Amino acid sequence: MGVIGAGAMGADHIRTIASSVPSARVSAVYDFNRDTAYAAAAPVGADVVGSAEELIESSGVDAVIIASPDRTHAELVRICLAAGKQVLCEKPLAVTADEAYGLVEAEAAGGQRLLQVGFMRRFDPGFVALRRTITDGVVGDVRLVHAIHRNASSSTSTDDAGLITGSMIHELDTVAWLLDDEVASIRVESPIVEGFRDPQLATIWMRGGAMISAEVFVNAGYGYDVRCEVVGSKGTAALSPSAPVSTRVAGVDGVPVRDDFVAHFADAYRIELSTWAGEALTGSTTGPSAWDGYVANAVAEAGVLSLSSGAREPVTLRERPALYA
Repeated sequence: MGVIGAGAMGADHIRTIASSVPSARVSAVYDFNRDTAYAAAAPVGADVVGSAEELIESSGVDAVIIASPDRTHAELVRICLAAGKQVLCEKPLAVTADEAYGLVEAEAAGGQRLLQVGFMRRFDPGFVALRRTITDGVVGDVRLVHAIHRNASSSTSTDDAGLITGSMIHELDTVAWLLDDEVASIRVESPIVEGFRDPQLATIWMRGGAMISAEVFVNAGYGYDVRCEVVGSKGTAALSPSAPVSTRVAGVDGVPVRDDFVAHFADAYRIELSTWAGEALTGSTTGPSAWDGYVANAVAEAGVLSLSSGAREPVTLRERPALYA
């Protein structure tokens, strides 16, 4: 594996591969900050290379993880596809839907799936179990989904559009996957009138008739908190709190709330990387696809437009290539 971007996400992927993915090892690391690259590479004996292109083209790298800033994703994915390398790209796939669809076309032209997008919630045991209550008919026909996504603070989603394209994009992918359905339209609003509009609340209408409320609050202060409840015709299902221990201290009965999304989804990242590495060895990538990445980008763009227009905006998708049927 070669890892591009050795910040919080990339460095954690490197540690997870070294400790929990026996089918892979990290052989090369690139980060524009060489000190950061060396700090992540040294503990696992990986080489630090001089450029992302050098890493992708290296004969010592069979597959690539892209964990660099969002604006770099599309071009790096394109280089990986041209080189025929399996690639796991952190979300979002691209900055715009048009850019993402260009990658869909590029991969489809090659006739083989090489790309997986890092929507790790699809691998999280809690979300997988929640989805099973839907597919097994436990809750009946889904009518509503309530999703909450809060960060203690954010250094990446720092403007109105970026909150949607960089943070809410997880919800936009998750609800489509949970319900095996497509988003028909979206309205995004915020109680904040001036300055950075955080939190934001999305109302999402699915083509199958279900409605979703999705709150994203990236500077909630108290911790990292992800919740999801499904309301069906037979009953409801919700994610259980992830804290294994509750305490009664100083007059307070409760559980701690993490402030680190990596720790919160540690199992999801481990399962995601293990599954992807095993599939990369055989060239049979089956996780979230370039098409899924494009769809999430398209819904996010409609959400950004809605936040500006105040209207319910439709989501229009381009043709889905046969590779993603």
